[in-house]
Amino acid sequence: MTEVSSLTGRLLVATPALSDPNFDRAVVLLLDHDEEGSLGVVLNRPTPVDVADILDGWGDLAGTPGVVFQGGPVSLDSALGVAVIPGEEGPLGWRRVHGAIGLVDLEAPPELLAPALGSLRIFAGYAGWGPGQLEDELVEGAWYVVESEPGDVSSPDPERLWRAVLRRQRSELAMVATYPDDPSLN
Repeated sequence: MTEVSSLTGRLLVATPALSDPNFDRAVVLLLDHDEEGSLGVVLNRPTPVDVADILDGWGDLAGTPGVVFQGGPVSLDSALGVAVIPGEEGPLGWRRVHGAIGLVDLEAPPELLAPALGSLRIFAGYAGWGPGQLEDELVEGAWYVVESEPGDVSSPDPERLWRAVLRRQRSELAMVATYPDDPSLN
């Protein structure tokens, strides 16, 4: 088997050619990527459900907008917390994924993590790929792989994240940000 170079902590940005409606213009933060598969959360799919309505004590800690995000099509009945922690040391109940970005143990008391949280997002479900599946999609041109920034997790305007991430690239990808929502109307 070929060795898989880890993309953990990077962003998958859906290409305009990606036809899966679950990932139309999606920006996915990869939380885990190795030879056993990949797991990530879609950063730009807010739902109308307030965090406070489903997770007691976490609503006040969630960033703006304080809603649950649809993290992907898998296990929509489970919740994942992703938070940015400024500084080197993370609190008990937080596990570093990449840089300042990490996973929050939502079973921990919210007040334990509150003083350390820089920003928090709650995701219902996740995006997952089996061994080699994501690599095949990359070869097919379904995704652009770019560096993440801590602010991507807590973007106050998640609906515009796809364009914003592409626009900041220092390559021809910046031009893709201008791709129309419906090219047939051009």
